[in-house]
Amino acid sequence: MYEFLLAVTIILSVVIIIAIMMQPSKQNSAASAFSGGAGELFGKQKARGFEAVMQRATAIMGAIWMILLFVLAYMSSK
Repeated sequence: MYEFLLAVTIILSVVIIIAIMMQPSKQNSAASAFSGGAGELFGKQKARGFEAVMQRATAIMGAIWMILLFVLAYMSSK
């Protein structure tokens, strides 16, 4: 059981990395990197479509990843 959960955790780690890399960039220019994106502070819009799906999927996979890590830590201590 421990080996199975470890394999699932490793696969999920790779999938999370891919999901993060697929998300669209929030910065539009090099100037926003220096200003810290302060111009977007008050003009923030809700994510729609693909971006919303990717954000939600990444958050869910991250939560599952954390739960799996806690389960693996508990199993390894016994």
